Amino acid sequence: MITSQQYRERLLQMRPNIYVNGELVSRNDPRLLPGINVIGLTYDLARDPELDPFTTATSHLTGEKINRFCNIHQSVDDLLAKQKMTRLCCQRSGGCIQRCMGIDAMNALSVVTYDMDQALGTDYNKRFLAYLEYFQANDVCANCAQTDVKGDRSKRPHQQADPDLYLRVVERRSDGIVVRGAKAHNTIAPYADEIIVVPTRFLTEEESDWAVAFAVPGDTEGVHLVCRPTSPRPRMRLHAPIAEFGDVESLTIFDDVFVPWERVFMCGERQFAGPLALLFALFHRHSYTGCKPATSDVLMGAAALVAEYNGVETAQHVRHKLADLIGVAELVYAAGIAGAVNGQRAPSGTYVPDIIYCNVGRRHAGENIYHEHQIVADLAGGLAATLPPEGDFYNEVTGPLLEKYMMRNPKITAENQHRCFRMIGDLICSGLAGVQQIAGLHGGGSPVMETIALLGNYDLEAKKAIARRLAGIDPS
Repeated sequence: MITSQQYRERLLQMRPNIYVNGELVSRNDPRLLPGINVIGLTYDLARDPELDPFTTATSHLTGEKINRFCNIHQSVDDLLAKQKMTRLCCQRSGGCIQRCMGIDAMNALSVVTYDMDQALGTDYNKRFLAYLEYFQANDVCANCAQTDVKGDRSKRPHQQADPDLYLRVVERRSDGIVVRGAKAHNTIAPYADEIIVVPTRFLTEEESDWAVAFAVPGDTEGVHLVCRPTSPRPRMRLHAPIAEFGDVESLTIFDDVFVPWERVFMCGERQFAGPLALLFALFHRHSYTGCKPATSDVLMGAAALVAEYNGVETAQHVRHKLADLIGVAELVYAAGIAGAVNGQRAPSGTYVPDIIYCNVGRRHAGENIYHEHQIVADLAGGLAATLPPEGDFYNEVTGPLLEKYMMRNPKITAENQHRCFRMIGDLICSGLAGVQQIAGLHGGGSPVMETIALLGNYDLEAKKAIARRLAGIDPS
């Protein structure tokens, strides 16, 4: 396992291919630092002895101790530890830990490459295992690029006016393939070592060129990362952990990118594209049952704290609102536990969480994200949006006056009340807050996608059989 400092040094060795607001920047650009800090945390926490049972694992390939963000789940306990790790890490960063995407993609590939080899006689799993050994030995941080830009949503990939609106293979060579297209909404891509590409949907017979999965270094020639950094407002004096973290979203463009065969894990096997897309989503939704409870923990803590600071913590309507937040956090987490406990071992040996429980948990989280933010806004009041800039609190004229009029609960200092409201402003009324709200709705799949998964996999016929028996209806 490497340290966070080694991770940061590795980023500096990559060629500049990141664009921010029209400017080509290197990976030491300060606008990327809040996101890099999040990933650095995943390396630091893996070295914390108290968290070791959750943040590290033993490689089933080599028997070596590895970061759990590089682990292929070999048991129910692995799934449970991953979920616990995700919640703990997200509590420390105050939001998305981001690194789960890469390992969720790796677990999906571990299953589907094996299935392809068994069905088709290919050697994708052998390639994957060689890549996995490299991935674990180097403690790689990876992005998963799945969502295509999709163009006209009413048309399939092969029906688009521009075939590149879904990423595709444009050339097959003796030494590898050339791909072209773009993947959207790629959190972490500009500060990931590797980008792992998987399909976004089921594909028809005409669409084998779009059935492609591979991994490339994040600075590969032809890869352009067009990025939108988001972070809390910078602090002048009131330095706090919440202000150190953020994320960067990328529209990741593959402009005739060459991928050597040893890094290609699917090429034309369109019948396995849909299963790979769904399996990545399933692993990612299970990760979400760890991260979403953590973000609920953060909002819940902020809501309870501001209620105390406002002197209304014992009011019944306040306690009911906190109960709503508890219900969301723990029901989503419980669904993840059930998903792990009811997981099944795939033929590859990888443990796959239960599809129903993972989708129930993710759906419940997505449907409640705006309600959670509403509760915090309700209890905080308008000051979260109108709090004067930090500098005014240190101006010789306005500073003492602001301290005087910030006061609420006389047991709480003016500075701590200021810190509380500035944190809440960052959580619910900032550029980062807007991104996190939309990510809470759509990240890992919008609630409608979980609805589709539930209706497509739930045994409703068994429930009808219960109803027939109770009603005395002859099943014949």
